[in-house]
Amino acid sequence: MENLPAIAKPTTEINKFIDEFLEYLEIEKNCSKLTIRDYRHYLDVFADWHLRTCGAKTMGSLDLATVRKYRVFLANRADAKGMTLKRVTQNYYVIALRSFLRFLIKNDHETLEPSKIDLPKTESRSLKFLEREQIDRIVTSVDTSKEEGIRDRAIFELLFSTGLRVSELVGLNHNQINLERREFGVVGKGGRARVVFVSDRAEEWVTRYLKERKDNFKPLFIRYSGKVIEDNGGEKMRLTARSIERIVKKYVRAARLPVDATVHTLRHSFATDLLTNGADLRSVQEMLGHKNIATTQIYTHVTNKQLRDVHKSFHSGNR
Repeated sequence: MENLPAIAKPTTEINKFIDEFLEYLEIEKNCSKLTIRDYRHYLDVFADWHLRTCGAKTMGSLDLATVRKYRVFLANRADAKGMTLKRVTQNYYVIALRSFLRFLIKNDHETLEPSKIDLPKTESRSLKFLEREQIDRIVTSVDTSKEEGIRDRAIFELLFSTGLRVSELVGLNHNQINLERREFGVVGKGGRARVVFVSDRAEEWVTRYLKERKDNFKPLFIRYSGKVIEDNGGEKMRLTARSIERIVKKYVRAARLPVDATVHTLRHSFATDLLTNGADLRSVQEMLGHKNIATTQIYTHVTNKQLRDVHKSFHSGNR
């Protein structure tokens, strides 16, 4: 996603409605701070464009012709790196606008019916995931002779075992994981709580890592560079999401994998591994913390080989 520069906001009717909409997302829809930040950016861009293009016109005067002009503006808009916005990114702006219009209508404000605004189809992106052999190549490339290496191995094993998002991983404290029961609870996107399960290998490496630790810091995964700050339970020692991404990139390069894998690739790999080995879609949905099963269905690509094998084995046309 593009960088999100701050936009100066004059006090207008649209800005007032945007603030109300964001409060609605936070209080009634329980959206994350990151989601609210993104929606604010998308809608502030629209409000700024609308003021410059339409002047003092209200949302009641919004029509499809104006929306088309806005979409032309988005198609020619450059991000912080000077690159024009990708089609999928342009769609994020339009999706935010449609949600905003839906909110206005729900609250009896006259405006354009959001269903009239179509979203163009975008090219489907291939779903990247790692095979088990590739996961093994990564974890065996980690030098576990030092505490930092043991930490990195524990991170990989826990990610592949649980399918955690990077934000969920960095937020973990060592006292919330029950290694005897090999499970723990996390609160994911939208405030949805779920239980995740720790594999034998993940339990082994997390246990080994915690035994190596001589500190009393609260975070499960801590940094080993920079100044040691012991205040507030060592909160300043917690690894950041960016640090975790860098760690993953480091070992993917070391293993010379043909896939540009990220933390989210490991989440995809977790789901793919479960489905390939016979897990049902509803169970995988629960373990990933997806609100809708439609989101989980992107992983059904892995059943193609299984279906092909069934067809080959049982269809009478095959010899």
